[in-house]
Amino acid sequence: MILNRYNYSFIALILFHFCVLLFTMDGFSISYKESLIYFQGDSILHIITNFSTSLFGQTDFALRFPFILFYIGSSILLYLLTDDYFKSQWDRVFCLSIFMILPGLNSAALLVNESIIVVFGTLLYLYLYKIREKEHYYLLILFLFVDNSFAILFLALFFYSLKKRDNTLLLVSLVLFGTSMSIYGFEVGGRPRGYLIDTFGVYATIFSPLLFLYFFFSLYRIGLKWEKDMYWYVAITALALSLVFSLRQKIAIEDFAPFVVIAIPIMVKLFMHSIRVRLKEFRKVHYTVASITLLVLIINFFIFIFNQYLYLFLENNKKHFAYDYHIVKDLSYKLKDLNISNVHTKDKELALRLQFYKIYEGEDYLLTSENLNSFDKEIKINYHKKDIETFRIKELPK
Repeated sequence: MILNRYNYSFIALILFHFCVLLFTMDGFSISYKESLIYFQGDSILHIITNFSTSLFGQTDFALRFPFILFYIGSSILLYLLTDDYFKSQWDRVFCLSIFMILPGLNSAALLVNESIIVVFGTLLYLYLYKIREKEHYYLLILFLFVDNSFAILFLALFFYSLKKRDNTLLLVSLVLFGTSMSIYGFEVGGRPRGYLIDTFGVYATIFSPLLFLYFFFSLYRIGLKWEKDMYWYVAITALALSLVFSLRQKIAIEDFAPFVVIAIPIMVKLFMHSIRVRLKEFRKVHYTVASITLLVLIINFFIFIFNQYLYLFLENNKKHFAYDYHIVKDLSYKLKDLNISNVHTKDKELALRLQFYKIYEGEDYLLTSENLNSFDKEIKINYHKKDIETFRIKELPK
């Protein structure tokens, strides 16, 4: 990669965002769902997190660092993929900037989940396809055993093979899709319950509302008038399946969202084209919409980074979007300051989360957030001088 001003901008963005993620990561505790993945099962997430903690110790850094690496890797792959996709190299940098501040992707970069692995795998496949101009079937076979959501990629490749009239890709993608369905499947039973609006709402949260509307418009516009590339087939397949399934049930959005964000280059390319074909005096509306959209994205990005400050504006602390990822690490530190390494609690979810921080189940102390008539110690967890949760400790008779 030749180092020019565009590539220097890309390197600066990557380094800045890497530091931001490390800073944000420090404010998160392990959630109950993450602790189940870490301590139980044999999924790829269990393998990755346990391997990382075996190298770096049983810390939040070790738990989340692999997913930050997948995120950085995804950003690098997107940048490499789009080296000849846009008319201007600044469009390329702009595309990466939007990709890096999407609320859904930033969450996926820090939480223990398959989404960012799926994004990385899909971009890797697209990149290898681009540089070698051939399919990498061994990679697709590997994806079959990584996560069930790759079935969407297989289906997208099936539709793409119809356009290309590639019989080999058609057969392989169809077999892989069928195999994935037989192994994992997608639940589609039940009565229609009107989850379509909920799905739109989740997508709007992942993208931000205005960006999602433009994403929807971009797929529609390109489907009618432009040449449809593999980005389009992947994104439209994921979106269409999620909306169809939403007519009958509440879907697991993490199965579909990784493929939808692949459409970011399509959106940027269409938007830049729409601006450049107009005279300067008719570009004002486009610039206004773009400015508002970027402002909303940037605000969401800062809310995500400094999310603990939201508690200052909430009456019910449990309404915080990241409440399940807070408190426990701070509680473990305060317990260790009191030389307490084992507690008994009725909250089994709390007990499993504390186990990650080496506070084990025991019979020496009772730990509860309920009111007690008498207790020996009281621990208050507070963020920015606001009390978030109060725990009481009572020494148990031996």
